[in-house]
This record gives sequence, structure tokens and C-alpha cells, in this order.
Amino acid sequence: MLNVNHILETIKMIDEEDLDVRTITMGISLLDCCDADIDVSCEKVYKKITTKAKDLVKVGEQIEKEYGIPIINKRISVTPISMLVAVSGGDPVKYALTLEKAAQTVGVNFIGGYSALVQKGFSAGDKELIASIPRALSETEHICASVNVGSTKAGINMDAVQMMGNVIKESAELTKDRNCIGAAKLVVFCNAVEDNPFMAGAFHGVGEPDVELHVGVSGPGVVRAALAKAPKDLPMHEIADLIKRTAFKITRMGQLVGSIASERLGVPFGIVDLSLAPTPAVGDSVAYILEEMGLEVCGAYGTTACLAMLNDAVKKGGVMASSSVGGLSGAFIPVSEDAGMIAATRAGVLTLEKLEAMTAVCSVGLDMIVIPGETSAEVISGIIADEAAIGMVNSKTTAVRLIPAIGYQVGDELEFGGLLGSGPVMNINQTSCEVMIRRGGKIPAPLQSLKN
Repeated sequence: MLNVNHILETIKMIDEEDLDVRTITMGISLLDCCDADIDVSCEKVYKKITTKAKDLVKVGEQIEKEYGIPIINKRISVTPISMLVAVSGGDPVKYALTLEKAAQTVGVNFIGGYSALVQKGFSAGDKELIASIPRALSETEHICASVNVGSTKAGINMDAVQMMGNVIKESAELTKDRNCIGAAKLVVFCNAVEDNPFMAGAFHGVGEPDVELHVGVSGPGVVRAALAKAPKDLPMHEIADLIKRTAFKITRMGQLVGSIASERLGVPFGIVDLSLAPTPAVGDSVAYILEEMGLEVCGAYGTTACLAMLNDAVKKGGVMASSSVGGLSGAFIPVSEDAGMIAATRAGVLTLEKLEAMTAVCSVGLDMIVIPGETSAEVISGIIADEAAIGMVNSKTTAVRLIPAIGYQVGDELEFGGLLGSGPVMNINQTSCEVMIRRGGKIPAPLQSLKN
């Protein structure tokens, strides 16, 4: 039974602790839009998206007003576009421009799914799509791209890893007049999930229904506020229990919003993704949660252990609150989007190597990290390979979203605005790995892939 204290507690979370529904994301299958003529296919894509998602923004805004719950973004994810390119051929950027037009028509913040899944090799349409990503991101505002280069089951496609180093660099170059924003909308995955509502990595997997609605909830500020009230000598297992209870409350709100939105839109409810996704707002920070546990600065020794406990406790609390928890669900550690991470980086405590260690126990990976613009494509590919290996061996999702800051030096700031925030250019190890990257081929799947 709800009582007045529960209601007041939720109101306080929203008003003072930055609790929000980060996104409602409608997943739309485009498989029935395939056609041998790319122009006909684009027409079908535009018609389907603008028909299925015509009320998405309106319904989101209605729920915000009725329940007083902020819904920050309304988004769409679609079938990986490389699958359509395989049938139609032609210039893949035509699909990007079609998605952009559809996004503007229905009023969403982003469309994800300009994607290719190449963990085991390239099929028709994959190489064409990947090569077109820099142009697609430079000629659009709302499109997000992703490429899955590895999985626990398949190993790592090192030819794709090499390609993505060049693609990231070119995406930054083509948008250097806009603070290299192209690279900020591009993610390289290992073990990508099919029901992720968060950008830039969202796409609608082929195993998903024709249309469905996912919800991404975010509440780092709420968790931090709960820990701030706890005694400084509270044992770690009791801290974990406190996080679980807080995550339960956050997830219930997401379940409510998702259920109402899916009913009003007439589409099935997919999953609640309970991910502690920070914002540049002071207090809405995963780094500050870790510091509340007793670290002087995020990046100090003990950070990885605290993050592992946080990630686990968030999942346990969320699973109890909803039968449909999915997506990535856990803790994100994007540097530019987290005020605490930015401060720790500026202080020189948080380094790329420490961030890489933290990705072994968090939800995603090396996210929104600004690197020097002169960094070579091979070094970027080496970072991707390392991160993919962590995901492959540990049977978890890992990702890389690096922004080469063209024309900037270490210590300079790159400003993106909005949820993407701003990030200091980090000093990274520039030692060459060119010979290894140019070998290509693939890294075989690990023994733990043989689970049948």
C-alpha cells in the first residue's frame, strides 16, 4: 500500500535529486520495408516510422503533465540499416537522410539503428554501411550509429575493428566545425543487446516484435542522496542493500511510465532499462555516488570495487521491481556527461587505464571520452580491441565512444551541450599498435562461449 510518505518521497526525488525517465524509445522493425529499389525502400521506411511513431512525443508529453514525471527524451530505434542496404544496394546515406526526415516529422530527439552487426564477419550491405557512417553523421542531426564488432559467441572481428578506427577519426574530422559531434553519436560494441533504449547504441534487434516500447530510467542523484544520509561507518553490505531499495523505487516509476505509454500508443511494452545514466547537472553523477561510499575522488584505488557493487545492487533492486528489466541496466560511466567524472579527470586522478578497469564491472564501457585529435586510427582501433576483449571474455556488453578532438590539445575542453555535456581532452598512451591492428583476421571466441 502506498502512503503519503511514499508519495512525498517520490516528489522529492524528482524535484531535488534529478530523478527522471531518461527516455521512452519506440523500437520499429523495418524488415518489411526492404525493396530492391532503394528509393521505394526509403519511402516505405519513412511511411512506417511516421505512422507508428506519430503520437510518441505527444503521449510522452501528456504523461509528463499528468504525473509530474520528467521524460527527457523521446526516441526511436530501428532495424540495423545494413540489412536494408543488403537488399536495395545503392548509397546508404539515402537511408540516413530518410531517417532524419522522419525524426523531424515526428519530433523525436534521436533515431538509432544506422548500424551493422559484424561480429563474425561481413554480410551484404555491412561494409557499405560502415564506410558511409562519417557522411551520414555529418549530414544529419538526429541519427545515431553503432557497429557490433565482437561477441562472446563469435569472437572479435579484427577487420571491423581496424575499419572503425578510421571511421571514428573521419566522423570527427567531418564535423570538426561542430565540436566533432559526429563521433559522439557513434558507438562500437561487443555483445550489443537488441532492446537497448539508450543512445547512441540503440537498434531494434531482429528478434524483437514489429513495434514495441522501451523505457530508460535514470537516477544517480537519488542514489547519491540516499547514501549521503547514511552513516559514514555503515558496512558495505548495508550500503549495497540501501542501493537495492533505492533502485527498486526508481524502477517502479519506470514500469508505471512504460505501461501507460505502451497502452496509449497501442504497442507492446518491452523492457525497463534501469541504468544510472548521469547528466552534467551537479549531483546527478555516478562518480559522486562512488565518492559517497568513501573515495576521496573517483579513480582512487577502490573505485572498481565500489562500481562493481553499485552495478550489482542496481540490477538486484531493479529485477525485484519489474518482470521486464532488460537493455543494459546498471551504471554508466560516460566522462563528458558526468560532472564528477569530469572533475576527477581534470584533477588527473581518473585516467583512461583506470576507466578501462572500471568497464569490466559496469554496464557499458569507455563512453564519451575526448582524446587528442592527432591520435592515430590504429591507436583508436587498439582501444576498441581491448574493450571488446573485456566484453568477450566476461560475457558482458562493452562499448567504445571516443571523440578525437580535431585541433584541440590535452587539457582543452570540448563542449557538446545538452545531455552530452563537455569533456576535457584526456592524455592517452600514443604508443603504436599498428602492426597488430593491420594483421586483421579475427580473435577466436573464448572457451566460455561453449555453453551448450
